[in-house]
Amino acid sequence: MPTPSEQAQALTPAAIHAAYDLIKPYVHLTPLLTCKTLDKIASTPQTPEALVGTPFEGQTPAKPQIHFHFKCENLQRIGAFKARGAHHALLRLIQEQGEEEVKRRGVITHSSGNHAQALALAASTLHVPAYIVMPEISTPSKIAGTRSHGAEVTFSGSTSVEREAVVAEIQAKTNAFLIPPYDDFNIICGQGTTALEMERQFAEAGKNKELDAVITPVGGGGLNAGVATYFSDKSTRVFGAEPSFQGADDCRRGLGAGARVEKVSTLTIADGLRTPVGLLNWEVISDKRKIEGVFSVTEDQIKAALKLVLERMKVVVEPSAVVGLAVCLFDEEFRKRVEVEGGEKGWDIGIVFSGGNTTVEAIAKLYN
Repeated sequence: MPTPSEQAQALTPAAIHAAYDLIKPYVHLTPLLTCKTLDKIASTPQTPEALVGTPFEGQTPAKPQIHFHFKCENLQRIGAFKARGAHHALLRLIQEQGEEEVKRRGVITHSSGNHAQALALAASTLHVPAYIVMPEISTPSKIAGTRSHGAEVTFSGSTSVEREAVVAEIQAKTNAFLIPPYDDFNIICGQGTTALEMERQFAEAGKNKELDAVITPVGGGGLNAGVATYFSDKSTRVFGAEPSFQGADDCRRGLGAGARVEKVSTLTIADGLRTPVGLLNWEVISDKRKIEGVFSVTEDQIKAALKLVLERMKVVVEPSAVVGLAVCLFDEEFRKRVEVEGGEKGWDIGIVFSGGNTTVEAIAKLYN
């Protein structure tokens, strides 16, 4: 079996194009939205008071010019970008193993919600049995969404070790094929199709240039690795964003230390980003030729960004989806870079709204 390093070398823009050709009939072309109100807010310097207690206290606030382009994967099938990777991985599995064999054995995965729903949908569409292991603390709406597509749901503890133990038990009984939630070549290629659409939609909007930057959330890292792979032969800079709460910024910390962080235990409100970066994804994200940096934001900053999206854009997203926006609004290191490199014209920045699987009750609880 190829090593993560060898697999990473095979992750190319051509592989993303091939994935898109395969999954296009099964996924939505989600909109790329703009919002002048958020452009103006992001382009306004933070107050000196806002920087008190941060590493930037006492410094002159940055004055970047930011133009947002929001890729709304919250409007994707099952409400998240995960539909892309799940369909691609299952379609490739059928090509490799044969339709009859895959239908006989079924597929299995573990996920807190979005990948669970995505694989359940893909399996239902292609008439394949699906066994999904979900943590007991998963959002009720995500559990219901997974079951609605006919998947057999089994609950586990919240850690990856507990999840994988239950997966092993079910596999021993069913011999189902494992489709990992993020650390997988075909999953990464599927997620990377998000970038392909962004680039095309940006060009169709009459822009005679490439996006200056794209920021995606980083949990297991499949989306970030896929987007970085697609833009690896272009001038667009790719960044990652994470929550900092209880060490959820494992990718940022790992890049600083020069080694992947293997375990994460956090209850950040960005529940889709509670996992450590996968081995294959780390090979991509730690490559400075592909990823220019990963930033982290606080829980309060995530809530502030989410509130702006809900109230100003009238778009429903989950907390995990807005970490990239929060970086643009609050991280002075990033904002200073936009100011210096973007000058008067500023940067056109693509923000991936990774999903919208939340509930009215969950949102209300955040602002209670």
